[in-house]
Amino acid sequence: MARGGITKALVQIARTAILARGEHPSIDAVRIEMGNTGSKTTIHRYLKELDDGAQPVEASAEPIDDELAALVSRLAQRLKEQAQEPIEQAREQFEEQREALESELKQTRLALEKLEHEHDIQGAALARESEALSNTRSMLQTEQTRNAGLNQALADFELRLQDKDEQIRSLEEKHLHARDALEHYRNAAREQREQEQSRHEAQVQQLQAELRQAQQSALVRQDEITQLHRDNERLLTENRGTQRELSLMQDQLKQSNLRQDQLLEQATRVDSERTLLQERLRAASLESQVLKQNVEEQTQLNQTLEKELSKAQANLEESQRLAATVAAAPDVAKPKDA
Repeated sequence: MARGGITKALVQIARTAILARGEHPSIDAVRIEMGNTGSKTTIHRYLKELDDGAQPVEASAEPIDDELAALVSRLAQRLKEQAQEPIEQAREQFEEQREALESELKQTRLALEKLEHEHDIQGAALARESEALSNTRSMLQTEQTRNAGLNQALADFELRLQDKDEQIRSLEEKHLHARDALEHYRNAAREQREQEQSRHEAQVQQLQAELRQAQQSALVRQDEITQLHRDNERLLTENRGTQRELSLMQDQLKQSNLRQDQLLEQATRVDSERTLLQERLRAASLESQVLKQNVEEQTQLNQTLEKELSKAQANLEESQRLAATVAAAPDVAKPKDA
């Protein structure tokens, strides 16, 4: 990759410094000398221009073997550099792709972990909603049972109230009969006294005795009537208490029905929320599967790029061996020329 700020003058300064140390000014050496900056292609172009324009004056005085060896060495070095350059570019491109893929894979994994966390949260929320629904249904069943008990108790109170009403009517009828009987007896006694007053005085004592007996019977009947009045008042008091209990039971029944309606509405709302959570959980599961598939595809692509890098490294090693073979060729040719 080309970088700005590299000029031919900088390359020449670095090359001169390397030559001053008695080292070969290769592309890597020049690049290191400049602080690992600059494109190898640009450095190679500047070095070629400097090599072409830096022919020594006493070159003709050098032996042809040394010149040929130097030429072969430079050719081998250029061949190595030219073979190294596409490999370096491919390696840099691969590193960029690998870093991009690793970043994307990291983001995908973070997204997957987030979705799994949301999946767990939604699962826990669904479990809580299910538990709340179960508790609500249990409470609803309890309220229904209690409502049934209240209805049964209300029916029993109504039966008892009917029995009390029957007893009250029966006592009132007895009271009316006793009052009619007493009135009839009084009328009869009065008529009998009026008739007996005109009779003989001999029958006065008998009439008085009968009168006393009738008065005693009337007292007995009066006591019975008083007792009937007391029973009637007691039954009326019990009837009022029963009416109050009936009204209280009716209020409790209304409250129980209202509570039952509220529980039914709450159960319906919980069912709706649970259905919504199930849909969201299903969507999160599908998205998690898609992300897992993307991770697998990215892993396969990474493996493919690693294989390509291995092939490029193998080609590099082959080029290096070829360059070494070319560089070793002058050493083999010298003895024959000698």
